[in-house]
Amino acid sequence: MKKYFSDYLFLAVLAGTIVALDQWTKWLVRAKLEFSHTWVPWDWLAPYARIINWKNTGAAFGVLQEFGGAFTILAFLVVGLILYFYPQIPRQDWSLRIALGMQMGGAIGNLVDRLARGFVTDWISVGSFPVFNVADSCISVGAAVLVIGMLIQERKLKASQTASEQPPEEVGSSPELADIQNE
Repeated sequence: MKKYFSDYLFLAVLAGTIVALDQWTKWLVRAKLEFSHTWVPWDWLAPYARIINWKNTGAAFGVLQEFGGAFTILAFLVVGLILYFYPQIPRQDWSLRIALGMQMGGAIGNLVDRLARGFVTDWISVGSFPVFNVADSCISVGAAVLVIGMLIQERKLKASQTASEQPPEEVGSSPELADIQNE
């Protein structure tokens, strides 16, 4: 039981922090801005970044609108799979642990909105990119961390395989030993 607690502690803290930050920022936006209204602290910033109160019934970044039910089921599935497989991840594989924590936090953050409101509140608007939120960001960054971590692990594995395939040096074949033998 103690092993499971220590395995899940990091996951719970990271995902919980993300859910709390995501829900707090969405609450602020809903409390301070009417739906579809925009706020920009400086006029010159408006073409580049702004805060908007927006509803999203689809996936991250407004993809596949009106498929909210499917994404609700998918979020439960993702959270369940992460909870199941997380204890099997070696503790030294920090990139996978961080990636899954971010993805779980993002999935739960948007799931809370879907269950409570029937839609996800998006509020970060950058340039002409679709409007998103903290949860969407964590899912995307978590996926990037996952890919980068897998590439790093693959490089380490290839390097260790290459090193193990090197034939051992023969005794007396090194230049230092040849010098000693010639004296």
